[in-house]
Amino acid sequence: MSSTVTVQPTKGVRGIGLVTIIAGIVMIVAGVVVWIVVSQTLSDEQITVSDDASMFAGQHVSGPFTAYAQAEVINKHALEASGGQTYAELPQDDPTRDTVMNASFLRASLFTSVVAFGVCALVIGLGIVFILLGGALRRLAGGPQVVIDSPSYSSGGDLSRGEHRAEPVEPTRPATPTTPAPPPERPSTRTPPEAPPAAGGPAGGTTQPPATPPEAPPAGGTSSPSA
Repeated sequence: MSSTVTVQPTKGVRGIGLVTIIAGIVMIVAGVVVWIVVSQTLSDEQITVSDDASMFAGQHVSGPFTAYAQAEVINKHALEASGGQTYAELPQDDPTRDTVMNASFLRASLFTSVVAFGVCALVIGLGIVFILLGGALRRLAGGPQVVIDSPSYSSGGDLSRGEHRAEPVEPTRPATPTTPAPPPERPSTRTPPEAPPAAGGPAGGTTQPPATPPEAPPAGGTSSPSA
């Protein structure tokens, strides 16, 4: 006798998948919109990367890489003007202190835009992951019910179906020492002794009576022979 198990999708999984997909779409849209706003704001400042920059020289600042390049150039120029000293290291009556302070403010603004671009990229990536996850949940929840027919076991441990019945395996017993068999006896080469003759004498003869012993002489003397 076999048992039947029915596997059906969990309730509510399709709804969770739909919510996840919507959240992913919202995150992607928000990330793209913020990216465009930050890029447009930088572009309106009409900032151009200095010619002595190590990268993106002469390009218009409108993205994360050009903003980072311009911030590095500003720091380079500020250190050259202050003799290698930062804003905190300069004395308060030094006239270059204001120049270094303005350079620090500009660098902080550019680095803020770089961080904003990074957050936008992170949000867009998470939105894509959410959409994929929601689609997978809905696909799993939308499948049909699955019926599994599994064989059952009898009380003796055998399967109820003949085709699934396995031969019992005897447990391995330790080998017991065996006593060696005695060697076979060799046939004797001696001749058995002859049997004694029968009481009646040799075969075919007559039986002779035993000889009569001589009579003893009378007591009292010797007797003379009679005349």
